[in-house]
Amino acid sequence: MQVKLTPRLKKIADLVPMNSSVADIGTDHGYLPIYLLQNGITSHVIASDVNRGPLETAEKNIQAHDYVDKIQMRLGSGLEVLKAGEVETVIIAGMGGILISELLDKVPTIIQSVHTFILQPMQAQADLRRYLVANNFRISKDLLVKEDHKIYEIIVVQQGTQIVEEDIYYETGFLLKSNPRDLAEEFIEGKIKTQKEIILQVQNQDSSAAMKKYKACKEKLIKLEEVLAWLKQ
Repeated sequence: MQVKLTPRLKKIADLVPMNSSVADIGTDHGYLPIYLLQNGITSHVIASDVNRGPLETAEKNIQAHDYVDKIQMRLGSGLEVLKAGEVETVIIAGMGGILISELLDKVPTIIQSVHTFILQPMQAQADLRRYLVANNFRISKDLLVKEDHKIYEIIVVQQGTQIVEEDIYYETGFLLKSNPRDLAEEFIEGKIKTQKEIILQVQNQDSSAAMKKYKACKEKLIKLEEVLAWLKQ
């Protein structure tokens, strides 16, 4: 039976380089590794999870699809389950941006041996981009995908240097115009709405923290509106 992925996972699968060896960190149900094999994208996957429960669920799904010899299951935290040179592509999806940064930071020798990282942070995306730029990663793709009324961000990186022309790009992504225009506009409009809501909450508060927050949000709002106008050109 063919595995059908959600739009978020399908977008991630589409980004995996053909014929590369893959590690799916935090594999959950194991659907992504199964899909990669079914579609001839890779011939070998290491699937890991920090919790035994999801790994056992993934194992049952892998057995049901007869891929026990092609998907290696590992229990453990992050990239610590890998050995240097084992895989060319690493997927870390569905975790917070700060956690992803911490997982990458723990294993420098593993990092150096991986060619491509496909990262899908659920929050703190700007924090993750800042970490990547500060630690010699180059963002080659910065993509958006919509699923169930929510827009997800997928960041593809290799080792290298990143030019940062504007600080707001940590928030919006570095390659916004590579996405469908209507999706990019909706994404930025959502960020503008969030900033306006925060401004309303803090504008009448007189604490120093509230005043600082108000000023920062106003500055960010101006930048986001400039980005939206740029998208609409």
